[in-house]
Amino acid sequence: MCFVWFLLYYKDAIMSKKILIVEDNELMIDVMTYILINSGYEVISLPNGDNVFNYIKANHPDLIILDAILPGMDGREICQLLKMNKATRNLPVIICSGDDTIGESLKQQGAPDDILHKPFDITSLIEMVDHQLAA
Repeated sequence: MCFVWFLLYYKDAIMSKKILIVEDNELMIDVMTYILINSGYEVISLPNGDNVFNYIKANHPDLIILDAILPGMDGREICQLLKMNKATRNLPVIICSGDDTIGESLKQQGAPDDILHKPFDITSLIEMVDHQLAA
């Protein structure tokens, strides 16, 4: 009985975590959303970075997954602005990219908290999100 209570409590704790995906590829949004919802997270997505700052201010996501290359302001720029802003610097950000050299971004000012390389597997995505939300 105690174990069942723990599982229900743990699931409710995860359910309260809101993830914002900013990605211009609709199929990628669908895949990540499906995986994360089935892992117990609430997911919202934006197709570009145009309104990302207003959305964050209004909805307070617990984690952001940004595509590195977006139309207009790209994910690397958005990440730098988030990490340099006092109000959002502690908000975990994962950059998602198919570029193998994106790892250099972790060494720069305003760096993301982690990088998810495309293509990724389900386990990698879930473990990275779980790790960032537990930190």
